[in-house]
Amino acid sequence: MDLEPSPLARPFPELPHVEGVTLRVARAHYKKWDRADLTFAELDEGTSVAGVFTKSACASSEVELGREQVRLGQARALIVNAGNSNAFTGMRGREAVEQIMAQVAEALACEPSEVFVSSTGVIGVPLPKDKAREGVAAALQAIPCDWEEAASAIGTTDTFTKGASSSAMISGQRVELAGIIKGSGMIAPDMATMLGYIFTDAAVDPAFLQEMLTKANDSTFSCITVDGDTSTSDTVLAFATGKAGNQPIASWEDTGADAFYAALLSVCRDLAHLVVRDGEGAQKFIEVAVTGADSDESARRVGLAVANSPLVKTAIAGGDANWGRVVMAVGKAGEPADRDRLSIGFGGTWAARDGQPLPDYDEAPVAKHLEGQEIRIDVDLGLGDGRATVWTCDLTHGYIAINADYRS
Repeated sequence: MDLEPSPLARPFPELPHVEGVTLRVARAHYKKWDRADLTFAELDEGTSVAGVFTKSACASSEVELGREQVRLGQARALIVNAGNSNAFTGMRGREAVEQIMAQVAEALACEPSEVFVSSTGVIGVPLPKDKAREGVAAALQAIPCDWEEAASAIGTTDTFTKGASSSAMISGQRVELAGIIKGSGMIAPDMATMLGYIFTDAAVDPAFLQEMLTKANDSTFSCITVDGDTSTSDTVLAFATGKAGNQPIASWEDTGADAFYAALLSVCRDLAHLVVRDGEGAQKFIEVAVTGADSDESARRVGLAVANSPLVKTAIAGGDANWGRVVMAVGKAGEPADRDRLSIGFGGTWAARDGQPLPDYDEAPVAKHLEGQEIRIDVDLGLGDGRATVWTCDLTHGYIAINADYRS
């Protein structure tokens, strides 16, 4: 299925070299396509790892094993398969993952638990062991590739490759962060990405890396939605090779911890936004800013209710300033709300304040705002200090077309 690039696409950025990471791609031919569909990242000894995963009750074996592996805190390799999610495939699926882990572990002389595997694509089809074996063998022998090739190989319905980077200073030592991600549909915050990988040459204690990634996820990947559907395979992994030579950071009190977290948060936010920009059929990028809630978590839930509403998303797609649909979404969120304190706005223009339309409301600037590609919806609940920002896209005929033909 050939897809036109999203009108919201961003060019792939120049990502920095991250010492201790070697990237390769190969063709495992998981689907009938002529492209690389297996990504292999080899990581130097001593690499720390952290991860956040889908909360789906029907998670893949890759996710189940990954949850166990991150507790050990060490990684030597990452294998990503595209075209087959290997989810809902029982023991056959698990055996395929364990085969990949053993094959790579033997090649790198490491423990299988240090080999992380992700798969994405069609649900309910076991990952072919023969193709996986041949694909891994080819990747082990392949010449190193760049970030963009690696990002391209992990995609499925993505219409553009996605990457982001940042840097930080730790005790006078510059450390680099680079991330790639895939995702376009089946996106909802639970935890909420698709497959995302962040690499840094910083030295970071595994437990603290996990704490920082979990915190960053709460305000980035867990604040995006395309269609309200949570994948069986959602995974974000962060790898820290320690090759920058900085004094290892293990707590918030350590020098450079705040700077490193700010860089990590920046990469996570940028990657999360790129997924929304590539939402299946998307024509508009929508930011929903909620203030005045009982708590930050309540604000996030209200924002997601607005962002996941098909009525709101189709109104934005049609350029219709129908703020009543936002009121509807707030009311159904199941969070504290008071009709007579609620205010709704678009693009900096308030349409309703304190539970009623503004008498001098002029829809013209709002209609103009909705003609653009970058849309902002403001919701002020008027109850407290809780706030959150959620990102989504509009809902168009393109979403139906892509998903109706997905398995072909």
